[in-house]
Amino acid sequence: MKQLKNTLSQIDHKSYKAYKQIAGSYMYPRHTLYIDYVQGDPFASPSKIRVVIPEKERAIASEWLETKARRIAVEDAFARVVSKAVHQNNIPVKGSGKSGMIAFDGPGQEILERTGVRISEQSITVCLSVGLPANGRTINGKEAMKLFDQVVPSLIEHSIFQIQDRTIQQAIQLADQQETIWEKMKENNWVSFIANGSILPRKSGVSDLPAKGAIAFRSPAEDEVELELPHGKTIKGMAVKQGVTLITGGGYHGKSTLLQAIERGVYPHCNGDGREFICTDPSAVKIRAEDGREISSVDISPFISNLPHGKDTTSFSSSNASGSTSQAANVMEALEIGAETLLIDEDTSATNFMIRDGRMQKLIDPENEPITPFIHRITQLAEEADKSVILVTGGSGDYFAVADNVILMEEYKPKNVTKRAKEIIKEDPIAHSNVEPTDFMNVKNRKLLASTFPKQADRKFKIQAKGQFQILFGKEPITFAYTEQLTDPSQTRMIAEVIQYLYRNNGEQYASFSDLIQHIDDKMDQGLEKLTKSNGKHPGDLARPRKNEIAAVLNRMRKAVFSMK
Repeated sequence: MKQLKNTLSQIDHKSYKAYKQIAGSYMYPRHTLYIDYVQGDPFASPSKIRVVIPEKERAIASEWLETKARRIAVEDAFARVVSKAVHQNNIPVKGSGKSGMIAFDGPGQEILERTGVRISEQSITVCLSVGLPANGRTINGKEAMKLFDQVVPSLIEHSIFQIQDRTIQQAIQLADQQETIWEKMKENNWVSFIANGSILPRKSGVSDLPAKGAIAFRSPAEDEVELELPHGKTIKGMAVKQGVTLITGGGYHGKSTLLQAIERGVYPHCNGDGREFICTDPSAVKIRAEDGREISSVDISPFISNLPHGKDTTSFSSSNASGSTSQAANVMEALEIGAETLLIDEDTSATNFMIRDGRMQKLIDPENEPITPFIHRITQLAEEADKSVILVTGGSGDYFAVADNVILMEEYKPKNVTKRAKEIIKEDPIAHSNVEPTDFMNVKNRKLLASTFPKQADRKFKIQAKGQFQILFGKEPITFAYTEQLTDPSQTRMIAEVIQYLYRNNGEQYASFSDLIQHIDDKMDQGLEKLTKSNGKHPGDLARPRKNEIAAVLNRMRKAVFSMK
């Protein structure tokens, strides 16, 4: 600490680049400060620091680390108090550019594995970003010392050392309860569970907080189950069984709101979110049409074949896919990575992919129609390939014929209307359509080729996240705005690190694309830092994405080169 003060005193008023001298580690009474990266300019990306608090200063209970879910939940609890302390910091640090700025990658409503706070048996590590103070482009050593001597210690004191044991215990209990729900789902062949009392609507289109005054969810009696959870909690809610489930109802009655809660249920949520006890099959993927997306060597033949001019659909590529071809590709890519549940909303689907009614079938000769609608494949997916589908539909009753369960939403209240839906089909049967069967059990595997990644001779070649839904690959943007289950910009930064990792390792050649994605997922199990070049230093502001979203981004790379195995 004295050494840092001396160095800052010596370089005060010198050129800003002299700040490079302070990189290193410094002992404080209750923590160690690591200055890992020093910015080269007051307007550049901020400097990266770590604060490491040893176990002897802040006790670490062994129960925090008993399971992975517990560790992540406790890290999340600490991250929330650190984030609050950063936002409430009232010690001013003056200067030009980003002088005195202090930032922390705090969590949102989902509980994700992050690098902002890391806990081991020996210590708690907090990663921060700071703007080193400057006057113009010269060092302001006095304000820098205030930053390191007052601001940073104050943040740690008001977060790590003041978090209540009750808060940590609540986080642990919630994690145990959520894990138990997922276990019960697996035992009972459910694909989703929505607890009674859950608040599904969000505050606004730009806020993921629960809406005030919203109608609490209440399961239909036919679908209601009761669960005994750890720590003395019993809950009831709606179990969505494997198979085909329709969510229907009039406009603005909560169909899509229910589906959105289900699709976010692949992640655990924090206390007070309203969706704490909504859990969904972790492999579930939201499927939609995506006009203009890149498709590379995907077998879409189960849905689209016999294209004009004899274009092959068993290894289909397009740089500007239509709504129907993009949705077909999205289905097949999800199955390739191992999705067991598909989530679909007709509002974001291509109509001609989803259905073709009897009148249209009479008008268009089957030999001149390359699209086999999803309705004619859904039973095969469910019964032969053992996949489940949750589908929101308000415009096509034909799906009643293939549904195992039908939920009607009326003023945000669900009703089970399966019996009535089946009666309607008997009263007004749909025209039978003969389609050739397809093999969803053996989706064709592709391979991501090394030629996707340029040689590393070009030092100017960069791979960088730009917000939540774009990554720059050199000068080529990878855009994935419709990857709706990607919830946090920090997940996007992690995917950029994954692409960097593949770039450094020449694509990490594996037998198949699914094997490659699994390898990446296994690496993340060892720690997100394993895929970065941090070498024990500040790894960046990262959060773990699912392998489904990693695959989705790679599938949308215009430079990606795939081949069929």
